[in-house]
Amino acid sequence: MSTMAITNTTLSGERADLFHALANARHFLRFTVQGLNDEQAAQRTTVSELTLGGLIKHVSAVEKQWQEFMVKGRAAMAWDGADFSQMPPEAIEAFLNEFRMQDGDSLEALLENYALIAERTDALLAEVDLDTVHELPSAPWFVDTHWSVRRTLMHIIAETTQHSGHADIIRESLDGQKSMG
Repeated sequence: MSTMAITNTTLSGERADLFHALANARHFLRFTVQGLNDEQAAQRTTVSELTLGGLIKHVSAVEKQWQEFMVKGRAAMAWDGADFSQMPPEAIEAFLNEFRMQDGDSLEALLENYALIAERTDALLAEVDLDTVHELPSAPWFVDTHWSVRRTLMHIIAETTQHSGHADIIRESLDGQKSMG
């Protein structure tokens, strides 16, 4: 089912609101990278390690991980209970590479992958029980111990929106282009 079909025939009320909030956040993230080539998308423009392509890559990976959580719960989280200070260097490097464009990555391919992941989330939103609750994985950044699917979707929206703001700053530093204004 396409996103358009989901929007027009399936979603109403709360589901429609969640869908539109997520679609809006995704739009601004994608809008921020329009017209860039791969070199620009991989360029650091601030003291941060973040790049525009890296943000697309990261948001894609995060959304995909939370999709799995909505379906499988805590078992879907590979880092559950990991002591990050004890992680081997290659695991740390793999995590950091989630934020970077690598040789062979293209902005076009990253955006295509993001679109596929977004379609899967949208399809889940249309069918999943929003009241299903899963135990969160063990991690120092979670205050809560359990999240509903609804709360997980709100987290994806928040994460996407936050990184869209980061992208706007990086893009403005790159070439003066602003997403809004």
